[in-house]
Amino acid sequence: MSGVSLATGDSRLLTRPFVLCSLSNFLQGIAFCLFLHLPGFYSDLGASPVVIGWMFAAMSAVAIGIRPFLGTAMDRLGRRVPILFGNGLNVVVIGLYLTVDHMGPWALIVRVLHGISGATLFTVLFTYAADWVPPQRLTEGLAIFGVSGMAPMSIGGILGDRILADGSYSTLFLWAWVFAVMALLTALPLHDAPRRPPDPSKPRGFTAALTQRDLLPLWWIGGVFFAALTGIFIFLKTFIMAREVGSVGMYFSGYTAVAVVMRLFLGWLPDRVGPVRVLAPALLVFAAGFLVLAVARSAGMVLLAGVLGGIGHAYTFPILFGMVVKRASEQQRGSAMAIFTGLADLGAVVGGPLFGGLLEQTSYEFLYAAVAATVGLGLLIFLPWNARLMAAPGTGSG
Repeated sequence: MSGVSLATGDSRLLTRPFVLCSLSNFLQGIAFCLFLHLPGFYSDLGASPVVIGWMFAAMSAVAIGIRPFLGTAMDRLGRRVPILFGNGLNVVVIGLYLTVDHMGPWALIVRVLHGISGATLFTVLFTYAADWVPPQRLTEGLAIFGVSGMAPMSIGGILGDRILADGSYSTLFLWAWVFAVMALLTALPLHDAPRRPPDPSKPRGFTAALTQRDLLPLWWIGGVFFAALTGIFIFLKTFIMAREVGSVGMYFSGYTAVAVVMRLFLGWLPDRVGPVRVLAPALLVFAAGFLVLAVARSAGMVLLAGVLGGIGHAYTFPILFGMVVKRASEQQRGSAMAIFTGLADLGAVVGGPLFGGLLEQTSYEFLYAAVAATVGLGLLIFLPWNARLMAAPGTGSG
C-alpha cells in the first residue's frame, strides 16, 4: 500500500486528500446519476430497448478500450493528471447532450465521449482513495468512500424525477453540467500520495495484472456483478414507465439509503470476519432484489427491491475492490484498478444488448429472474475457484 497513512502508521480514514476526493466523487456522481433517466430521453427520440442497450454498450466498449492506457497512465504519471483530464472532459461532454435532438451518429459520438470521461473518473478516483486508506482498514475505507458514489444514485434519481416533472431533458442536462463543473473545481487541490520505487523483479503492467492467477476469480465475479447491474441502470427507467408503479427515485432511495447506512455503521464487518464470508450472502441478497423487481406490482415492492439490491451492493463492491487492491502489487495497482472498474463497462457491453434482446422477446418478469439466476450461477463458480487458489502455497488470505 502507498500513501501517507502507510508511511506514518496513521490509521485515520478522514484525511484531507480522502475527504476532497470523496467530495469530488460525490459531485461527479450526481452528474452521472442524473443520466439514470437517459433511457427515457432515448425512448422519447424513438429508440427501442435494443437500440438503448446498444447505446449503452457502445459507451462501455470505448471505456473498455481505454482501460489499458488509463491503467498505464496512472502507474506512470500518478493519479492527479487523469483526474483533471476526466473532470475536464466530463464538463465538455455533458454540455454536448444539449445538441442531441435525434437518434443518429452524433448521439452515439456524444455517448462514446461520455464513456471516456466516466471510465476515467470512476477508475482514477477509487484508485486515488485506495492510495490514502490505511491497509488495516482497507475494506472499511473503500466502503466509506463508496458512499460518495452510492448517495448520488438516490439524489440523481429523485432530482431527475423532480426536474422532468416540471421541465425537460435539456434542463436535466444543464443540472448535470453544473455538478460536473463543481466536481472539477473540487478536484483541483488533489495531489498524489507518496509512492514506493517500483520493484524491478516483479511483473508490472496491464497484461500482468490481467493474467495474475489469484486475480482471475475476482475478474469473473466482478464481471457477473456488473453485468447484473445493467438490469437496473439501463432498463429500470423503462420498467417503471411500462409498469406505472413506483419511480426511479423511489427505487434508488431505498437502494442507496440502506447501502449508505450499512457502509457507515457496518463497513468494518468484512475486515473482521473475512471478505468472502460476507461476499457470498451479500450477492444472494443482491439477487433476491431482482426477483422482487420481477414480480413488483406496487410502489412498496419497487422500494423493497431497491432495499435488497442496496444491501447486496453495500458489501459486494468494496469487498471485491479491496480484494483486488490486496492481491495486486503496488506498482501495478493502477492497471489492476483499471481492469476491475472496466468490468463495469464490460458488463454493460454484454448485458445491455443481451438483456435488451431478452426483454424484447420475453418480459420484465423473465428478464429480472434471469438476472437473479446469473448472479447465483456466477457465485457458485466463484466460491470453489477462489478457495482452491487461496489454499495453494504462496497465496494470501485476501
